Amino acid sequence: MNQWWQWQGSEADTSNSYAVIGVGRFGSAVCKELLRHGAEVLAIDNNQRAIDELRQMDTAIEARVVDCTDEEALRAAGALDVGTVVVAISEPIGASITATLIVRDGEGSRVRQVIARATSDLHEKMLRRVGADKVVFPSKMQGTRLGMELVRPNLLERLRLDDRNSIEEIKVPSSFVGQSLRDLNLRKNYNVSVLAAGPSNQLTVNPPASHVLNASELLVVMGSSEALEALPSH
Repeated sequence: MNQWWQWQGSEADTSNSYAVIGVGRFGSAVCKELLRHGAEVLAIDNNQRAIDELRQMDTAIEARVVDCTDEEALRAAGALDVGTVVVAISEPIGASITATLIVRDGEGSRVRQVIARATSDLHEKMLRRVGADKVVFPSKMQGTRLGMELVRPNLLERLRLDDRNSIEEIKVPSSFVGQSLRDLNLRKNYNVSVLAAGPSNQLTVNPPASHVLNASELLVVMGSSEALEALPSH
């Protein structure tokens, strides 16, 4: 077992562990958002300068110079021991496809989700063919959004109101299922306001306190970024 990954046992939960392969502008944005939410992040790039620049952003990050087309090198770095891998490199195309294939199908891989960056429709098709679960197209803003989606999988939409406050549409967290809005008292316990609740095609605006939340329902909530991020994410 490689040195960095000694903290987790062979049966440990990997749901909050991520590897980002390629730390240019897009990959760095993903890393930054994941770190902001307290995730365990392994950053990988074949360029020493890119790794050095990332370490300047956060000195505590685990970042390594690795050839992403070398299966043994990726395994030794710990990239096959995480729950989610983001293949953030786009060129050369062969390298991104190879890295996606390795983390998905490499012997002993524990990776449960692979998200890859593409530069064209053909590139997207090839990435999906070798096992990418999701393909995204590059921009720094999308990198930040992807990082947020990874650590908050129940977040569906966000409307930014100002520098501090937003409105979010989220899937009802499992810990809220079967409870009424009165029982949850989200204003008191989480400092957020409930604007709507119910099935996606039949939301009730300003729902009554007696409304009991079901697993298939959505919540529309408003509050500060800090308060919204404190809501359960699953």
